[in-house]
Amino acid sequence: MRKPAVITPLSFGAQPHWCHICAAPEIRAAAARFHLNHSPRSAQRFELYARYHDEEWGRACHDERRLFELLLLEGMQAGLSWLTVLEKRPALAHALCAFDAQRLARLGENDLERLLANPAIIRNRRKLTAAIDNARAYLRLREQGRTLHALLWESVGGRPLINHWRCHEEIPATTPLAEKLSRRLQQLGFRFVGATIVYSLMQAAGMVNDHLLACPHHPSQAGNQEA
Repeated sequence: MRKPAVITPLSFGAQPHWCHICAAPEIRAAAARFHLNHSPRSAQRFELYARYHDEEWGRACHDERRLFELLLLEGMQAGLSWLTVLEKRPALAHALCAFDAQRLARLGENDLERLLANPAIIRNRRKLTAAIDNARAYLRLREQGRTLHALLWESVGGRPLINHWRCHEEIPATTPLAEKLSRRLQQLGFRFVGATIVYSLMQAAGMVNDHLLACPHHPSQAGNQEA
């Protein structure tokens, strides 16, 4: 007889039990109950992660400014959990000029030192420098009459790629398509855009739909507006 899945506390590592959120409704509900009973803090973090999954992840994003925000946030995640990034997202937005590329690109060394002294954000010099450099790369792209939206979405032919995974172990960390897009972004001067980061960006922006088949947000689910 197969034992039922054991719902454990969120592991705040690189993959903090996304499998309990992007999952069949009964697993999601069991996880929610577990964290509600575990502690208010645990419940709060689970809810933050769940809300991101339900309202943002995998939904096709065609907003230029939001795509730039996702590009910066994915770079901030490197080596951290996405939950950490979500918790620091409001502070990062405030510190990084509301992800306004023109304002962000004007930041200098004194501004960088000020950011590094801010305990509310991810205080990594390389990541913060890359965010500023990426704003400048983005502005150069726009000066050429191009958009980040076009650059990203043309890599998938303008339409989301719908995958049909049955378990999280099947989902790749990257793909040849992400590797190609990563090289293109690097050629244009963007930083912290390795293939794994770029694939995460593709997932977050809905260029690739990696919701499990059992997840209510997979396009195959009856009544799903994205079907």
